Amino acid sequence: MNQLMHKKEQKTEIIVQDQLRQYLTFQAGNENLAISILDVKEIIELNTITDVPMTPDYIRGVINLRGNVVPVIDLSARLGRQISEITKRSCIVLVQVEYNDDAQLLGMLVDAVDEILEIPEANIMPPPDFGADIRTDFIQAMGRVGDEFIILLNINRVLSIKELSQLKQVADYSITNDM
Repeated sequence: MNQLMHKKEQKTEIIVQDQLRQYLTFQAGNENLAISILDVKEIIELNTITDVPMTPDYIRGVINLRGNVVPVIDLSARLGRQISEITKRSCIVLVQVEYNDDAQLLGMLVDAVDEILEIPEANIMPPPDFGADIRTDFIQAMGRVGDEFIILLNINRVLSIKELSQLKQVADYSITNDM
């Protein structure tokens, strides 16, 4: 009987763990945001970012990561806020986004990384249809933590390689036509 109770407790624990999802919380543009911990490849200190001329404001530049060139996106600027001011707490969250059946490593410049939160599936709500000052397609869901909501970003939308390159082409076109 005792073994049966122990097995039942183990099954219950596994079910509860399945219903919890982990999210990395961080700050960008004076807003608390989060992404799934499964999207995070690495968090690195801010080192030298090399500027790339003729890129939009939200493309902060590139970094050398173990011999690889990794583009760095200023998340605050990408979300339509001001360009991030570099502080001691600023860091780069490395994520992998999908593009044409390929994966691209990108860095997100954030103001500060806070913590990893476990949010029960029952506390994850669909994104609002209105009222957010972030594009709704950037929002994967809203996570309720206590009495507050944290915006859970859809990283493949926020850092869409296709959209970023199209925006760059539009910026290039408007620069050449303004001259």
